[in-house]
Amino acid sequence: MSRARNFPLPVRQLLAWWLALVASLMLAGAVQAQEVAVPTEARYGDGNIAVELFADGAPQAGGEWMLALRFTPKSGEWHGYWSNPGDAGQGMRLFLDLPERWQMGAPIYPVPKRLTISGLMNHVYEGTYTVLVPVTVPAGADVTTTPRVTGHVEYLACTDQICVPQDKLLTARTGGDFARWRAEVAPQLTAPSRFDVGRKVLRLAIPLPAGVDLPDPHVFISNENLVDYAAPQEFRRVGDVLTVTIPLAEYRADSPSAVGGLLAFGEAAGVAFGAIPGDVPTGGEVIAGPKSAPIPPLWTLILGALAGGLLLNIMPCVFPILSLKALALARAGESEARARAEGLAYTAGVVLACIALGALLLALRAAGEQVGWAFQLQEPGVVVALLVLAAAITANFAGLFELPAVSVSMGGERTGAFATGLLAAFVATPCTGPFMAAALGAALLLPTAQALLLFAVLGLGLALPFLLLGFVPPLRRMLPKPGAWMERFRRIMALPMALTALALLWLVVQLGGRPSGLIALLLVAGVVLALFVVGKLQRGGKMAWPAFGLIAAPFVAFAAIALPSVYEAKGSEAKASIHNPQSFSADALAKARASGKPVFLWFTADWCVTCKVNEAAAIERESVAEAFRAAGVVTMVGDWTVRDPAITAFLTEQGAAGVPLYLWYAPGASAPQQLPQVLTPDLLEQQARRPSPAPSPGTR
Repeated sequence: MSRARNFPLPVRQLLAWWLALVASLMLAGAVQAQEVAVPTEARYGDGNIAVELFADGAPQAGGEWMLALRFTPKSGEWHGYWSNPGDAGQGMRLFLDLPERWQMGAPIYPVPKRLTISGLMNHVYEGTYTVLVPVTVPAGADVTTTPRVTGHVEYLACTDQICVPQDKLLTARTGGDFARWRAEVAPQLTAPSRFDVGRKVLRLAIPLPAGVDLPDPHVFISNENLVDYAAPQEFRRVGDVLTVTIPLAEYRADSPSAVGGLLAFGEAAGVAFGAIPGDVPTGGEVIAGPKSAPIPPLWTLILGALAGGLLLNIMPCVFPILSLKALALARAGESEARARAEGLAYTAGVVLACIALGALLLALRAAGEQVGWAFQLQEPGVVVALLVLAAAITANFAGLFELPAVSVSMGGERTGAFATGLLAAFVATPCTGPFMAAALGAALLLPTAQALLLFAVLGLGLALPFLLLGFVPPLRRMLPKPGAWMERFRRIMALPMALTALALLWLVVQLGGRPSGLIALLLVAGVVLALFVVGKLQRGGKMAWPAFGLIAAPFVAFAAIALPSVYEAKGSEAKASIHNPQSFSADALAKARASGKPVFLWFTADWCVTCKVNEAAAIERESVAEAFRAAGVVTMVGDWTVRDPAITAFLTEQGAAGVPLYLWYAPGASAPQQLPQVLTPDLLEQQARRPSPAPSPGTR
């Protein structure tokens, strides 16, 4: 007596989902075959891509009978489409007149190719291809004679310039090379895959042995209007599971109950899969992603992050907090114990801030948000908060009030050093130096633990000079001795901090418009007024901070309500420039490259001081403009001041975590040349005069 196998509940649920998915696919084909009347005549013909219907021998009762549609273009310029054509095109519609209770299953396709035209991706077949059509023959069916099967098929035939609808009345005939055609289609994975639809991305978990080689992988999703077909896809291995992350379409359909498609790898190789809702593993080894270049060894990335952090100490975007660091360094000479304590506290603040920002960046990207390094400066609320902080520090330096956590004349040394470290790392993020760019770009593709290690090493590099001062007495002895000069120096340092506050106010206007700037200015005035009252009470020996809350609260509440209502979202538009550049887009870049002229593309942001220094010192120079005009250079700029998903995705493709990024496209070159992050006029002029390389083989 046989016994039924008792599967655990999760396994039974998995099998139930899988059977439901297969049944739905089969029923879809059956409905198309049985409930739609077959047309009696063809309207367009098959003159551009001919089609024939073949049957694989005689049918067997209770079995599966295979039919095949063989498509043959009249010339190489014509192509057909997969079931989901992509951004444009049309899939095949097939109607068969079958005997009663005979059911047509879902057509089985070979792996299509990707054809991208003007930023739109299509799923196409070039050359002759075959689509198999399984037919379920019911038990007890009369198969003494092979039934006459007729039908009608509608499809689209296209070139790169024109599309023509095609159709044909079909009559099945026995013959054809079914053994070869079965080998050409994508086999179905027997184990179900799982999927999870987030706010921005579709994540898949496809069971695939770790030993399977995956050259140039790509997933074709059969659900229409679900994903962004042309967007980069990320592939990771987690044991014998392949995880795939695909950006969702901007205007997608409702979340599906099942997801199907093809996993393509190599030349016309791939497998079909069906996915049910479920958990998708995170992490794992990146085997393919937006950045096609190989990831450098981890030790080189660590050295790059350390060097980049050190470089940040002299980069201009760190200047707003140099006053804090200068006062802390001077105070470090008071005693060896205090110097060490402050060195450790400052380092802890810097490293913690870098790790926190890195973790938040990775979490947002995992959730599908297109963000990059220094993403916090693209948020108006964060910039307003920094503006208020800079104004408060300015008031503190000017002697308006005392705050022990950051004061040079009151207690709280370790707390003050820790707060200084936090602020230093937070404000320094826009300056991605030459050494740091590769490390941060790779961090977006590395496993989480290794990525966080790079962010921590970046913080260590930024804090290292101050840490050495705390632990190396000869270095501390080189600093001026503490004295009354420190109070005068603090008041002098109020000037650069005030300029920093003005720069942040300007950035608020750039991000949200003039009304946002006026409200932010009113907020700053209210906070400074409250701090002035705090200072008066402090000097009188009275309790001060309750008064601060009473005075500042109305201004904060008003700003919290008014700022979102007047915020004017701005797109990434080209700013005034001597070069009159085009605004970046994938289509504009493709057209510029197709012109046969050199293309200089740069990415910038109003909050990136390095970008502005490069523009003033190198890009916006008359000599450079003359050299570009003589060489016919097409200039293009991507403004990343406000978050722009298209720019973020492009930066990621180039292995960059942020701006600045400078790319030179020589005519005929297959890939851009990435220029240094510190530019000079001579470098750009020489680039314009350099002869163009010969076109790469296969470049169009």
